[in-house]
Amino acid sequence: MLTITELAQKKVAEAMKDEDREDLALRIAITGRGGGGFRYQMDLVGTDDTRPGDEVVDTDAFKVFIDPESAPDLEGATIDFITRLSESGFKFENPNSVWGEGVAADVQRVLDDQINPQIAAHGGFVTLLEVKDETAFITMGGGCQGCGMADQTLKQGVEQAILEAVPTVRRVLDTTDHAAGTNPYYAP
Repeated sequence: MLTITELAQKKVAEAMKDEDREDLALRIAITGRGGGGFRYQMDLVGTDDTRPGDEVVDTDAFKVFIDPESAPDLEGATIDFITRLSESGFKFENPNSVWGEGVAADVQRVLDDQINPQIAAHGGFVTLLEVKDETAFITMGGGCQGCGMADQTLKQGVEQAILEAVPTVRRVLDTTDHAAGTNPYYAP
């Protein structure tokens, strides 16, 4: 199912030791997906914090709980701990496709190839959350979150490009909280 390298196990065990508790396990979940791949969350939880349907993986040092929604997308994945000049920390190597369903993969390609390179010049990006019932649910981040032109970017750029390239998508819904952030154009 999931492989955790010896070094990653050592680093998790060190973090558990720092918590000064004996009854800890590692909970791993996939919390989102985007052009860069899956987004992961790792938390230390009590060993009695299992949830219905959790998969439990036993390592030599601790137990790992994986929720049933994340488990299929973690099948065959490896967690390592890397230390390099430009980056360090836990790194997931996951052979699974971020978007198993074809329509979502097509929308992601439009975002990666057309939309995000254009709006990156303004410090923005668009993330696909899911495609459901002919609707692509997106969120805008960086310079696009709270921007006064976000609606124009959505209607005349993002939506238009997706609808042209992926005819099975009929709507694009922006789920961004544009009133959040330190200096949004839209006031809460």
